[in-house]
Amino acid sequence: MHIAILTFQGFNELDSLIALGVLNRIKQPDWRVSLCCPEPEVTSMNGVTVRAQSSLEDARLADAVIVGSGMLTREIVDSPELMSRLTLDPNRQLIAAQCSGTLILAKLGLLGNVPACTDLISKPWVQEAGVDVLNQPFYARGNLATAGGCLASSYLAAWIIARTEGVEAAASALHYVAPVGEKEAYVTNALQHITPYLSQ
Repeated sequence: MHIAILTFQGFNELDSLIALGVLNRIKQPDWRVSLCCPEPEVTSMNGVTVRAQSSLEDARLADAVIVGSGMLTREIVDSPELMSRLTLDPNRQLIAAQCSGTLILAKLGLLGNVPACTDLISKPWVQEAGVDVLNQPFYARGNLATAGGCLASSYLAAWIIARTEGVEAAASALHYVAPVGEKEAYVTNALQHITPYLSQ
């Protein structure tokens, strides 16, 4: 099981790294989560540089893909070279997007008539791309999921875990990262956003 987190120049650390941390709570020999980047190193919107663990082309073969957001997303969707490297298939992959990452899914033509979530800054761009934007933190239909708001990245991670390893595994991963004294409430809240969409 390979989960690729697409992480571009100018990426939002909360989107990529929270998802990475939650997903890595699954400890199985065949479970691999990687920051999937267009270059060997990418630097975040706040100046944090990370090394790529896989390339954009590797996302084509991943079992699941999270498209992270960042401050350069509009430049990314306007780059034929970058967009041509993204070949994703919701018929065989779980595909999720966070905030402005939803714009990338829209520009790739993957959302179709599926409504989506995004952050408030990206909302008009996603709407201009022809997608109905919902006023909620998470939505999924079939193998496509989107989230709005940086801290909703844990919802995307939990959705992927629930789809592949079950709701109990997702609850356990969320419980680990939740604040002490709020663990049960945090897990309950997260799951109430995710579970309605697991049977779609």
